Amino acid sequence: MKITPTQISDVLIIEPKVFGDDRGFFMESFNQAQFEAAIGRKLNFVQDNHSRSVKNVLRGLHYQIEQPQAKLVRVVQGAVFDVVVDIRKTSTTFGQHVALELSADNKRMLWIPEGFAHGFLVLTDSAEFLYKTTDYYAPAFERSIAWNDSTINISWPLTSNPVLSNKDRQALPLAKAECFD
Repeated sequence: MKITPTQISDVLIIEPKVFGDDRGFFMESFNQAQFEAAIGRKLNFVQDNHSRSVKNVLRGLHYQIEQPQAKLVRVVQGAVFDVVVDIRKTSTTFGQHVALELSADNKRMLWIPEGFAHGFLVLTDSAEFLYKTTDYYAPAFERSIAWNDSTINISWPLTSNPVLSNKDRQALPLAKAECFD
């Protein structure tokens, strides 16, 4: 696997080795020993999630203020514009974001450590998104930052108004959000 640091060094792009021919392809999508060596720490994934969304659905920017979840995310059908925002107050990259396309075609994965908010916009007719998490979903600690916060200034590739959940319509701007110390 190829590991590429992003402009926020803790967030990593992971590209698996893909072996393909006219029959199809094979790839090892996760290897714990290689992954731990790459990120420099032991970890334990406790939950796998799978979501499907239609075009223009925007989910995020989500995080858990307690029981924070590190995530390894990838798309297995379709394509998304994936965004990660550093919400660690003591970080030199606080409020900055990383954005890239994840798709079934490019097979990229993204490592998102604890202390980041995460969201994505579906670019294709539909997309299926998989993510492994290092802690369990805890709705009491779930928080959302406004996807269109002008201080974060994400250039979402929107072709129309995004489809949002009620939770995401009510999300707070970064300046009013609970963040990590």
